[in-house]
Amino acid sequence: MNSGGVPPVIAPAAGTLGVLLVGLGAVATTTIAGVVAIRKGLAQPIGSLSQMGTVRLGKRTEGRYPRIKDFVDLARLDDIVFGAWDIFDDDAYAAARTAGVLDPTLLDKLRPEMEAITPMSAAFNQRYVKRLSGPNVKNGRDKKDLAEQLIADIRAFKTAHGCSRLVMVWCGSTEVFMAEGPVHQSLAAFEKGLERSDDAISSSMLYAYAALSEGIPFANAAPNLTADIPAMLELAAKTRSPICGNDMKTGQTLIKTIIAPGLKARLLGVRGWYSTNILGNRDGEVLDDPESFRTKEESKKSALDYIFQPHLYPDLYKDLSHVVRINYYPPRGDNKEGWDNIDIVGWLGYPMQLKINFLCRDSILAAPIVLDSALFLDLAKRSGLYGIQEWLSFYYKAPMHAPEVYPEHDLFIQLMKLKNTLRFLKGEELITHLGREYYD
Repeated sequence: MNSGGVPPVIAPAAGTLGVLLVGLGAVATTTIAGVVAIRKGLAQPIGSLSQMGTVRLGKRTEGRYPRIKDFVDLARLDDIVFGAWDIFDDDAYAAARTAGVLDPTLLDKLRPEMEAITPMSAAFNQRYVKRLSGPNVKNGRDKKDLAEQLIADIRAFKTAHGCSRLVMVWCGSTEVFMAEGPVHQSLAAFEKGLERSDDAISSSMLYAYAALSEGIPFANAAPNLTADIPAMLELAAKTRSPICGNDMKTGQTLIKTIIAPGLKARLLGVRGWYSTNILGNRDGEVLDDPESFRTKEESKKSALDYIFQPHLYPDLYKDLSHVVRINYYPPRGDNKEGWDNIDIVGWLGYPMQLKINFLCRDSILAAPIVLDSALFLDLAKRSGLYGIQEWLSFYYKAPMHAPEVYPEHDLFIQLMKLKNTLRFLKGEELITHLGREYYD
């Protein structure tokens, strides 16, 4: 990406932005319904930094705090058109009713727009998501053929809807745990693997490959090993495509990345952090499979290690017991509940406890992240930025990062990085919060 000190020239957000969602389940339909409702004046974009957030410019005494959407040239919500792939053939309205996240009274007001969105057949293999199956699935002689079918879908969608630009977001289910292998180490090796349908190439990788081959920004909203492999990074550089992920920061991990930095800032020790969740949506059903759960567990557990830095603060954090549990409980539906018990150590070694019970709505928290990821990736593409967009780590549990640096998980540092990137893009002074000029 452009890493110099000269702000790039940003191409205007002219024309229609196509947002392609892989998976038309609870998260995707909640995102689509939300955007349509906001367009119609039926709701506010609560939770969306791109739509409701502000950015301070210059000194505090200047009083310049524009809305982010007014400060940078983002695509307007009226200029977005949605497309999707799914293993079921329900349109977006029917899929949203099945998901059960949104009130039917609201959905009925959005019905014509949502019924117009019908999913393309999916590139899907149950080997990678064992608890799901569906009829709306592509057939191909090999994985290269499936990837080429996805590319054909992308081109056809762009033409049919007159899109000037596209963005793709993986909103599909969590795939089984996978480690990097030889087929992931270079683009040449990956493309040979497509021809022989290598088992180490998952369905999500097919979508990332198709998007990046077309120069389309790609976001991974799940914890799968997908775009963060050398082959995809090579392809992203070749086609100058921005990427971000992994695994949207919604419920329990959002709370962890808010609470943990505060405990560390006060240098309070933590002996243990026990986290358990119940949820009953399709995500919960998928995570009931041990192999998919392992993928999610790795993502959820990594944040505390990086925030607390036990190698720098061994007396406070080196023996931290961090336990994560997820239980599938169908009656709860999309209304996920997370419990955290945190055993804290204070002055002179005296113990304390913090208990958190977060009754959240998973897709309600995820939808604005999908929207913001799409809009900011489109901005990155128009700004000439490509490869890993670490400034979007604000939204993700396991943020992509350069191999030579550790990932930043502190939510407040992540937000500073995001806003400073926007300032840089517009040629504004970066803010360090030193503030000496007010007192010298």
